Amino acid sequence: MAAMNEKDYYAILGVGQQATTEQIRKAFQQKARTLHPDVNKQPDAEERFKEVSEAYAVLSDDGKRRRYDAMRSGSPFAGAAAGYGSPAGTAGTGGYADDPFGWGFPFGGAHAGRAAGTSRSRAYNPKVGADIIYELTLDDDKAASGVRRGVSYQRYATCDACHGNGSVEHTHPTTCPTCGGTGHMSVDLSGLFGFGVMDVTCPECEGTGRVVEDPCAQCGGSGRILTASEVIVDIPAGVHDGNTVKVAGMGNAGTNGEPSGDFVCRVSLPSERLSARQGWGFWLLGLSAPFLVIGLLSGSVFGSIVALMLVGLFMALRDGVRASRGWWANAGRSFLSGLNSALPFVAITLLVGSCSGGISG
Repeated sequence: MAAMNEKDYYAILGVGQQATTEQIRKAFQQKARTLHPDVNKQPDAEERFKEVSEAYAVLSDDGKRRRYDAMRSGSPFAGAAAGYGSPAGTAGTGGYADDPFGWGFPFGGAHAGRAAGTSRSRAYNPKVGADIIYELTLDDDKAASGVRRGVSYQRYATCDACHGNGSVEHTHPTTCPTCGGTGHMSVDLSGLFGFGVMDVTCPECEGTGRVVEDPCAQCGGSGRILTASEVIVDIPAGVHDGNTVKVAGMGNAGTNGEPSGDFVCRVSLPSERLSARQGWGFWLLGLSAPFLVIGLLSGSVFGSIVALMLVGLFMALRDGVRASRGWWANAGRSFLSGLNSALPFVAITLLVGSCSGGISG
């Protein structure tokens, strides 16, 4: 969710900044009638309807509108002018983007939220930092002897200016003045389609009910900034594909003073890794194995089970067999995964068979 002062509620409703309360009400009703999900079946209609409702909830209330205008002005005294500084309230839940890049790099946590270090957001949302997952590919010799590697990467680190609090001057959050600490605002829809009151998430605290009193200029109020980091990882001798080595506290910093996650180095050994086809092949072998055993014991093996076994065997061996112990360990894990998937169906088959036997007897 974008911060409250980043949205142009006037443009969303299609009115000017000097619009009267009555003009705002009429603009909202006109847009809401065309965007309500019961009337508009376009995929984005519901989201746009919520955005229009959010804009109306803020602009139709004189106090909330003054705070919104003050924050949009960018004045360093906007907080004081808008009347901030009420007592601390109750915390809620929310989210932050823990992927510093947002394009699929192996960094933990993909929660929707504000971008750290750039956008100013008063929302107080303490959240433990996510782990950063880094995949390190090694050859067999390095895996057998061990290796020390330095890794440069980007992560969210604790803001030095506010020491992670989100505010330089204040160490405690305060109750959100827009929603009064509830995390929600009410929009009266009684004049539209017979609906009553609708709750929308408060755009200032993003649903948490608490806000940072004066957001830090360096981190924007989140308590962390995006920065370049380096870490030394010691890979022990004798590692196998999928093994991990952790460096505590070197993952993404938490928001608003919460602890950091870990830097997790995951070892990749191509010589021990199954191809996707091989993984599916061993899984099919595990899936069909118990049914084959039941068929052999009962003296009636179904052709479909035999065919499934042959397909699995072909896929498992098609790309070649490796001699390494790690390769066979991965093959065994895929086989057991297929076996576990088959067990509920095996239990049902045996149950039905026993019931049929009891009835016929």
